[in-house]
Amino acid sequence: MTQKPVKSPWLWVPSLYLTEGIPYILIIVVSVVMYKKLGVSNADIGLYTSLLYLPWVIKPIWSPIIDLVGTKRKWFLSMQFILALVFLGAGLTTPASNFFFLTLAFFWMGAFASATNDIASDGMYLIALKPEQQSFFVGLRGTFYRIGMITGQGLIVIIAGYLETSLGDNTQAWSWTMIIVAGMMLILTAINYFTTPVVEENEEVPAEKLSRAEERANFFKVFETFFTKKNIALSLTFVLIYRLGESQLVKMASPFLLDEKADGGLAISTSDYGLIYGTVGVIALLLGGILGGITISRDGLGKWMIPMALSLNLPNLLYIALAYFQPDNLLFAGGVVIIEQLGYGFGFAAYMVFLIYLAEGIFKTSHYAIATGFMAMGMMFPGMLSGYIQEWLGYTGFFIWVGIAMIPALVIAASVKYPRGFGKKTEK
Repeated sequence: MTQKPVKSPWLWVPSLYLTEGIPYILIIVVSVVMYKKLGVSNADIGLYTSLLYLPWVIKPIWSPIIDLVGTKRKWFLSMQFILALVFLGAGLTTPASNFFFLTLAFFWMGAFASATNDIASDGMYLIALKPEQQSFFVGLRGTFYRIGMITGQGLIVIIAGYLETSLGDNTQAWSWTMIIVAGMMLILTAINYFTTPVVEENEEVPAEKLSRAEERANFFKVFETFFTKKNIALSLTFVLIYRLGESQLVKMASPFLLDEKADGGLAISTSDYGLIYGTVGVIALLLGGILGGITISRDGLGKWMIPMALSLNLPNLLYIALAYFQPDNLLFAGGVVIIEQLGYGFGFAAYMVFLIYLAEGIFKTSHYAIATGFMAMGMMFPGMLSGYIQEWLGYTGFFIWVGIAMIPALVIAASVKYPRGFGKKTEK
């Protein structure tokens, strides 16, 4: 039941999802840029930063605990404060001789905190808003999550690039960048403390206190009800394979843009990378996602699944031309990034709507966490191998391989089962 007057979602949804987007993009994507600028090899970058997906893969194991113990608000506020400490630790240990393993340890802790923050924040959204409010604010939620991505992958990387130039020392630049991020996370945690509603909730179980035996039964029932869904094997195969090519491209795109021409890259500066890939690229991703969501809401998922799968995968082929010609003009690289990210956003909309379909029924919060765990697994394992494949094939050969990897995605997109009109807006 509500303990205090419910605060307007306009007040807390933006800051909550901004705080969800920033740590994720920093740990998964910006860490790649940081390690590249600090001299780590592509093979190590691909392997170890992909392992940072693991908390998102296994978060379904502890997601029922968040449903059954405490409140969503206490969980996400605690995790956001821990994230501030994590980035502070990463910043302070960047100058160390064994910085790679020390900062990875902090990012590892941050990944667990960020994954838990995602579960609790999504749960708050589901229990604090009525169904019609959830639909209304889904655009605002997605927009501020993407703004978090722009902040992390764009603004923060641009700051790092500025510090690299002004300090003349990449190590000091990235150390101060992480410390700045820690301060930003602390401020956002305070904002969420004052703006998010205080609610007592457990949407999945009766309001009365449960015995330990009942809690255990509910814990296992979460998984039983998910893995007995109709066509679950085919559905999970779709979740794992849909982004097989993209999962490898996303790990090596940053090293490719930043690497020297002699090494097959485009030799783009850190600040230019932040502008092209982290700002303009993310805006294109956002626009593609908005367009994809509108399209599905108008026609349903069935009509657009294959076109969206093509939209997500075909633009990746443009990287082959970039790697082969290595143009000096930033407009060429920027154009490819915009097209690829726009297509990715449009195609990803179908993927996210399917995950929502997969979470339908009881234990919505936990089932959505399980589905997104498989989504993270589909990114983790291919990403772990991407650096080794790139070093073996070179950038041109690697991007050709990424194009080949889209074939299974198209096959599974044509085979997966779901209500063809799912996601279509119905008239009342």
